[in-house]
Amino acid sequence: MRCQERIVKPIKDSWVLQSVQKHLLEDFESGRRNYTIFKVGKATLLRVSDVLALRKSDVYDKRGKVKRNAYIIDKKTKKHNVLYLKPVERDLEDYYDWLKEFTNKFAKSNPKAHLFESEWLFPSFKRPEKHIDGSRYYMIMHKVGETLNINYLGTHTMRKTGAYRVYEQSGHNIALVMKLLNHSSEEVTLAYLGLDQESRESILDKIDFG
Repeated sequence: MRCQERIVKPIKDSWVLQSVQKHLLEDFESGRRNYTIFKVGKATLLRVSDVLALRKSDVYDKRGKVKRNAYIIDKKTKKHNVLYLKPVERDLEDYYDWLKEFTNKFAKSNPKAHLFESEWLFPSFKRPEKHIDGSRYYMIMHKVGETLNINYLGTHTMRKTGAYRVYEQSGHNIALVMKLLNHSSEEVTLAYLGLDQESRESILDKIDFG
């Protein structure tokens, strides 16, 4: 199945979200990396291509401490973007420690022995001089979806889920979500959030029309 053929939706139920994250963390040798990719994508609302292209120097200072902000240029829009990293500070700290410890397990002849040396935040386990690519991460998400019998997971799940949670927990602040997603219209953002007729009716049920 090609990536664009799958209809990707945000994860709206917290228990489903926790299950997805648990399987990302526990079902793969590279689980901590896969899990951290998802957490960073969910918290920053970056496109997957921008998440995977992050460098260690974007998020860690020279002492290995997580920065408050990362400054990048979105690949698709070419717009400058300032990322707030505090929501995933602990995840990035844990990942840094895990990657360093994991790397030390292998002989120098093994590519995995060079993961921590890579400039990339999320290096490929087979070729650490490169970052993991989108097609590989899609297959990881697809496998989790098959395990949990969820047919709407894909590489954009983390971005859509993060956007949906900001929208719901900010009192439906669509302007904030638009800004975080770098969208130019509310219509595009609402469609991206997966606010279909059922979702709209659910919201309307809570409105007191007097």
